[in-house]
Amino acid sequence: MTPLDKPLQRVLAGFIRMHVLHHAEEGDLCGNWMIGELRQHGYNISAGTLYPMLRTMEKDGWIKARGQKHGPRRRIYGITPKGRTAMKEIRARLRELFHEAVKDTKTRRPHGTDEN
Repeated sequence: MTPLDKPLQRVLAGFIRMHVLHHAEEGDLCGNWMIGELRQHGYNISAGTLYPMLRTMEKDGWIKARGQKHGPRRRIYGITPKGRTAMKEIRARLRELFHEAVKDTKTRRPHGTDEN
């Protein structure tokens, strides 16, 4: 896989956050599992990138971390009510963008024309 330039990395970081919220909504997760899940979707992300992102998402109130009670020491992340609200908004906007972005190219018109 070719290295991504910085502007594309910034856009894809938003997609990674969406993945995290989506999976946290399905159930609790840990960072190592999330790294593997993201890699299955083509994101080559390291712990040094994901964990600061998780901390920021926690500061934003979207997820909440807690220590695992049994087994190896690790942090478990779950979605918060604020994260559920954010995910609902993200899904609505993503759905709209998806429908617009995958429209048949024959029906597309230049923006700013009278032919809309």
